Amino acid sequence: LSSSYQNQIVNAIKLYFKTIRNEVLVIEKIHRPKREKILPNVLSKEEIKSILEAPKNLKHKAMPSLIYSCGLRRSELLHLKPIDIDSKRNKVIVRQSKGKKDRITPLSPKILELLRSYYKAYSPKMYLFEGQEKSTLYSARSLEEVLKKSIKLASINKPVTLHWLRHSFATHLLESGT
Repeated sequence: LSSSYQNQIVNAIKLYFKTIRNEVLVIEKIHRPKREKILPNVLSKEEIKSILEAPKNLKHKAMPSLIYSCGLRRSELLHLKPIDIDSKRNKVIVRQSKGKKDRITPLSPKILELLRSYYKAYSPKMYLFEGQEKSTLYSARSLEEVLKKSIKLASINKPVTLHWLRHSFATHLLESGT
């Protein structure tokens, strides 16, 4: 059984004894397995560049570019609003993300220019990247398809996911000494 599943079982037993039987269980006597430490999947800078340059559609170019350049999660990108782009400070404000936390990420001037071009062409109302109908969320599935097509156009033969862009962002920052 996986370590996370084993830990769920230990927590369930602990909760059972505490709430149902009103007994304190000496939890130190129960072995908890350590979680595996797996290295993230990372693409090279050249692979990233070819993926980001592959789409011809401006929206399809802007979305993965923003994910990579800011280290965003898929849902963070899809829930961004135009007001979350602080062009004066070159920042992206990510609101109520994982763990209901807000955070600020740096925004490169090059990506800001791409976003300005995108904004002029699409003029989004509610969300930065809207679906086919105005003021609706862009589909997560459609975003996955955009990446899949970009990977095919870039001739990359790896099972790349959107989260690989986030991992690559963090790894490339570390490698550059940030």
